Amino acid sequence: MSLFDTAPLPGDRDRDLAGRPLADRMRPQNLNEFVGQEHILGPGKPLRAQIESGHLTSLILWGPPGSGKTTLAALMAQQSHSDFISFSAVLSGIKEIKAVMADAEKVKRLGRRTVLFIDEIHRFNKAQQDAFLPYVERGDVVLIGATTENPSFEVVSALLSRTKIYTLRALEPAEVVVLLQRALETPLRGLGHLSLKVSRESLDEIAVASSGDARAALNTLELAAESAQEGVIDRQAIADALQRKVLLYDKSGEEHYNLISALHKSVRSSDADAALYWLGRMMKAGEDRLYLARRLVRMAIEDIGLADPRAVEQAIACMQAVHFLGIPEGDQALAQLTIYLALAPKSDAAYRALNKVNATIETTVAVPVPLHLRNAPTRLMKQMGYAKGYKHAHQEPDAVTNMQCLPEALEGTVFYEPTERGFEQKLRERLQWLSERRVKTDTEQG
Repeated sequence: MSLFDTAPLPGDRDRDLAGRPLADRMRPQNLNEFVGQEHILGPGKPLRAQIESGHLTSLILWGPPGSGKTTLAALMAQQSHSDFISFSAVLSGIKEIKAVMADAEKVKRLGRRTVLFIDEIHRFNKAQQDAFLPYVERGDVVLIGATTENPSFEVVSALLSRTKIYTLRALEPAEVVVLLQRALETPLRGLGHLSLKVSRESLDEIAVASSGDARAALNTLELAAESAQEGVIDRQAIADALQRKVLLYDKSGEEHYNLISALHKSVRSSDADAALYWLGRMMKAGEDRLYLARRLVRMAIEDIGLADPRAVEQAIACMQAVHFLGIPEGDQALAQLTIYLALAPKSDAAYRALNKVNATIETTVAVPVPLHLRNAPTRLMKQMGYAKGYKHAHQEPDAVTNMQCLPEALEGTVFYEPTERGFEQKLRERLQWLSERRVKTDTEQG
């Protein structure tokens, strides 16, 4: 079979079952067997109506692994009596795309329609994605793309405008259990002919560990079945098959950014338990510990700031500890810092102050530095007035001067406005005292 031969539809899978993984053998044969995704496939939902009518349009299925993207695409082709061609973006280039499209044009002239399913469409570059456009526009193919990444970032805008995006969700544990029970009860395609016994608690354990990935859950069940003793799949067989919990994670994918966002926002919200949970999720999935340390340093600066100046000290110490200790000892340092930052008083006053400074710089003229603030190392500079009128703070009462340090055009501008939380309350009091002291100096010198 070549890369572009028409793939078998779900109804054809009863033949040639030998050697196929359980997850592939148990793909739904029709839409009624499809489990989950009720938000797009429930009665009256647009996608279900489109499938049942057989009037397909190009679309992109966006969802996590094992949520049913490939199966759904095949069922759509089956329901519409279309030829179904499937290939992976990992293995194909523009040459292969054009070959498939030429075949689709021939099929169209014979009165048949082609559903072209592209797995991992996000792996195609812009030129490869653009190559589909004329064929999609002419209706030579119904393009169904599948991706685990956000199409907004990974699919070219021209293709996005010609397709409908449907978001699939990770399956709920109860939905995964339905699939597992079906596999245990179905003969030939499933494991029904083996008459295996397994407790509901064990099925729940597999379902939870799969993190909503039906393929992973069925693979685990198949491995556990191979270890069954006297037709019983016990807890040990499942533990051996699981080895470790399946976590949806890709260090360069969207879930990476979703998790770090959850961690950051939990720290910002002073929820130590939630912050620890998201930290643990990332560490369990194999995230780079120094990346986590860098992000926690950023949180100490951006969200705590001067409300607790020690937060940055703790964060830098943690970063050094992680680098020095490695895994697993360094993980405890990350956990301790996460708790510290979550419970610390919060302030973004310094962050907002710098943003205000940057905005002011962008919108005002870059005026020269006032003469009294300039050094005067040469006679010429002194003659030009450099350093004239400068007041040395250490020579003034309380080391405070009433000298204006901002350019005249910005006189009186306030960039930093401390909160009343944590150490910033003392800074706020200090600023108030400085302001009053300068007024007093003006009065005394007036």
